[in-house]
Amino acid sequence: MSELSPESAAAPSAAAIDYVERALLAARDLIESTVTRHRRELTQDSWAGTALGKVPLAEVVDTLIDGAERTVSVILSGGEEQTRAVCAALGRRVKGGRRGVAVRLLCMERAAAAGGIRTLARTDPRCEARVCDGGLPEALMVDGQIVYVTNGQPDPVRGGRQASLVEDPATVRALELMFAGAWGNAVALAEYPRLGGRLCPESARRILECLRTGHTDEVAARDMQVSLRTYRRYVAEIMRGLGANSRFQAGVRAVEMGLLSGGH
Repeated sequence: MSELSPESAAAPSAAAIDYVERALLAARDLIESTVTRHRRELTQDSWAGTALGKVPLAEVVDTLIDGAERTVSVILSGGEEQTRAVCAALGRRVKGGRRGVAVRLLCMERAAAAGGIRTLARTDPRCEARVCDGGLPEALMVDGQIVYVTNGQPDPVRGGRQASLVEDPATVRALELMFAGAWGNAVALAEYPRLGGRLCPESARRILECLRTGHTDEVAARDMQVSLRTYRRYVAEIMRGLGANSRFQAGVRAVEMGLLSGGH
């Protein structure tokens, strides 16, 4: 039986080093998680006794997103204050190298136009953005445990926004299911056409329907009560937004993206 040299006997094995490193990393993650949770609880305690709607929106959003450990899901209605606060808070996490949280941004059409949303989706590989039709309240969901909900309207009694912080497990679960349903029917931001200019989404859908059903430009322009020249400019705008080379291709892509139903 061979004997170990003094050098090899003194040197720790690679397995031992790997185990120690993993243990230290786990300890670091635990400490960071505990500190983050403690900071969030301290801040939430400081809101006690104050109407939540009176707390600056940026402060609430930053606190909750900074304290996230696994997931952040946001419903963005398009309000500038909310969009700015969410983009700033998530941007700080990315700049700080904290990319371990999965982020889902469910945007109404107004919010989808914000440059900050597209920047986040490009720079953070764990951030995904989709676009939905609307009808949902502004909400911020963190780790499946806490939801901040606001409808953006003034509180007639207390002043500030009408807002609430939901922590009841059953209610949080119901809100998450609502989010999941809307998320499943939403369109990926990268595939969502940016129809700029003066053309609203409803007008775009009407024009796409005219193209699919074979209306002549003259008839379609008359139905929409615009000049023939304006109608044709809108058609060209839609085709650019959809990345289509023909009117037929524009109709096909509109169906694929859910802008038109597939029926005839």
